[in-house]
Amino acid sequence: MNRPPKMSRSVLLTCATLLLLPLVTDISLASAQEVDPDLYSMLSWRSIGPFRGGRSTAVAGVPDRTDEYWFGATGGGVWKTTDGGENWECVSDESVFGTASVGAIAVSLSDPDVVYVGMGETQIRGNTAHGDGVYKSIDSGETWTHLGLAETSTIARIRIHPENPDLVYVAALGHIYGPNEERGVFRSSDGGATWEKILFVSDRAGAVDLSMDPNDPGTIYAATWEAGRTPYSLNSGGPGSKLFKTTNGGDNWTDITRNPGLPQGLIGKIGVALSPVDPDRVWAIVEAEDGGIFRSDDAGATWTMLNEDRRFRQRAWYYTRIYADTQDPETVYVLNTGFYKSTDGGERYTTIGVPHGDNHDLWLNPDDPQTMINSNDGSANVSFDGGQSWSEQDLATAQFYHVITDNH
Repeated sequence: MNRPPKMSRSVLLTCATLLLLPLVTDISLASAQEVDPDLYSMLSWRSIGPFRGGRSTAVAGVPDRTDEYWFGATGGGVWKTTDGGENWECVSDESVFGTASVGAIAVSLSDPDVVYVGMGETQIRGNTAHGDGVYKSIDSGETWTHLGLAETSTIARIRIHPENPDLVYVAALGHIYGPNEERGVFRSSDGGATWEKILFVSDRAGAVDLSMDPNDPGTIYAATWEAGRTPYSLNSGGPGSKLFKTTNGGDNWTDITRNPGLPQGLIGKIGVALSPVDPDRVWAIVEAEDGGIFRSDDAGATWTMLNEDRRFRQRAWYYTRIYADTQDPETVYVLNTGFYKSTDGGERYTTIGVPHGDNHDLWLNPDDPQTMINSNDGSANVSFDGGQSWSEQDLATAQFYHVITDNH
């Protein structure tokens, strides 16, 4: 015979407590106000873990300091290592930072003590966190200054002129949940003291990628993306998704989205990479019905479809990143759930094993591309052998999506 379950003493107590909750709450509040602050003034917070890395979408390195690397956590600020990833330090805690989600990091080639950080991730998950503009350090992360652009909300890329640390470009996607004007590509020629918006498509389309020719820094490719979220939906693609090129540092831009060989239908997110070895060679990964990986060998005038494998363009709003090798014009890397490498110009790919899936950013040393840092949903990892081995991800940057308590 089925009997109703016995109600435990703890449940009975809980029910009784709920009945008395208004009285108990009043008593508790009254008591709390009488506690002498000196009784807990010596207590301090400490992290008890777990030391598990969380999502990162921004990394950078320093060519001449082969043990120094940077990464930005999507909820945990800016981190730096000076021993090749063995130990990391958060350099944005005791500072002026107003938000914790990092979307982009760039270190100046001509003065590696100069670091720019753009806040707000552009891989727009349902739990994406906004940012508050651009920060800059001139002492390798010891101190920081807020440079404005707070209403850009989410920043995808920062590029610095290779010989002038005061000339900097910012690709801003903008607000995720509604239209705003602070989107597109911004330029500063005075180290971030003032900004000018040099590329704007619409109040619903922002910039998500920038690729600069290090040998001719006036040549820049920019990708814009029309996208947005509501609490229950995601929109990716529209007339504001475009590919642009400038040859005069952003004074003028040419729309090359419909150049021969590129998709002609609805366009979504685009990633772009120029080869520093052969500036006429440019790759683009395009979200579209007939999208995939494309290459131009005439500086963007015409394009050839190389690969339409869905592995490289699935969940395009979360990935769509492509990188040119710094020494070999035939080598290109694509990031998605996996980390992929091609050595035949972008047609066929092999997989590089990484400590964690969902890859978002990559920095290759200009002098030795075997030295690199990769970011993924497990934070960042450094390799000195082209991805055969990596540093660990034992960082306290894990993101917690759910919290629950019991009656004890």
